[in-house]
Amino acid sequence: MTTTDPLAERFPVRFWAVEDLRGLDFDPFMAERLRDEPVSRVKLPNGEGHAWFVTRYEDVKFVTSDPRFSRQAVLGRPITRLAPHFIPLDEAVGFADPPEHTRLRKAVARAFTARSLDQLRPGAQQAADELLDEMEQEGPPADLMEHLHGPLPLAVISDLMGVPPADRPRMAQWTNIVLSAAPGREASETAKNEMAAYFTHLLDERRAEPREDLAGDLAAAVGEGELSTEEAVAIALLIQASAAHAVRNNSANMVYALLTHPEHMARLRAEPDLLPQAIEELLRYIPHRNAVGLPRVATEDVEVAGVPIRAGDVVHSSYLTANRDPEVFDRPDELDFDRRNNPHLSFGHGPHFCLGSMLARLESEVMLGTLLRRFPRLRLAEPPEKIRWQRQALIRGPENLPVTW
Repeated sequence: MTTTDPLAERFPVRFWAVEDLRGLDFDPFMAERLRDEPVSRVKLPNGEGHAWFVTRYEDVKFVTSDPRFSRQAVLGRPITRLAPHFIPLDEAVGFADPPEHTRLRKAVARAFTARSLDQLRPGAQQAADELLDEMEQEGPPADLMEHLHGPLPLAVISDLMGVPPADRPRMAQWTNIVLSAAPGREASETAKNEMAAYFTHLLDERRAEPREDLAGDLAAAVGEGELSTEEAVAIALLIQASAAHAVRNNSANMVYALLTHPEHMARLRAEPDLLPQAIEELLRYIPHRNAVGLPRVATEDVEVAGVPIRAGDVVHSSYLTANRDPEVFDRPDELDFDRRNNPHLSFGHGPHFCLGSMLARLESEVMLGTLLRRFPRLRLAEPPEKIRWQRQALIRGPENLPVTW
């Protein structure tokens, strides 16, 4: 007797190749699903089987906050995904559900309070000034990825973590491998294991000689029995890699957006107080990643927008499509610095809302504000179509960003 899937005709499984896109082009597959099939079934280039794909704003909020959709249940399952490997280590906060997730997150939350981050701003501003001093001295044209967007986020998160300057090039290399689908599973797992070994050693050093940095906080949490060493190392790896890589790419995407929307850039120069609001709109507008992020598994039967999801089904949701939902955002495909209602989901939603959201905003304000003040004639040094974009990246961004002034 043949068993048929009663949902197969209504929800055919669509293969999503996730092609490399240029610039800030929005993935047409995502746009089609949002418009025509907001809850669909997809198969991605790696992993096995298929998954539900949820695109609308309210449905994405539901899936990412309802406890019936579990992150921990993903462990050990070869689910369909973009990368050939999973990014976090198994013990990371990214694979936990409450109350375990709450316990893990609490161990580092104090490093990301508004008060703690305000103390980082002067150092971030000084670093930006020094980097741009060097760029200005060398003269145009210059690559902003090399002179600003690469080194600044790496320096800020490394200072917060306690990674010394001599080790930062190695950290950047590991991160680039881990956060890309291109190097393959073996290379990515090797880089992840080498990072884990590095942070294991760093936490050992902090236990022997405590310091006031995030590695010191994690070492203290291990000493007090709040975290295991494996959990602390997994948290350190995830924060270091994601903070440096995501802010590097997304801040570069923001500058590219301004350089290709000169009227928006001119307005920010004329109205510098608009910058925080503009950054929120840039966060909403920019498709900052390829495909989807954290998958979840339904732990019981549940409906999403009237669609039956069975216990054990894998569910992917898209913050990018949620940010383009016309039911929530007027003219969602336009970059609008006057947008007042902007409850974007660029930093996620629910228990896994990005812990570093305020840090990312701070760094973006520093980088964009400093560029606008110091280089009133900043412009692309090459036509937009000649700029190279990272291939098979999980977090989208340019390889180079040549400018002149």
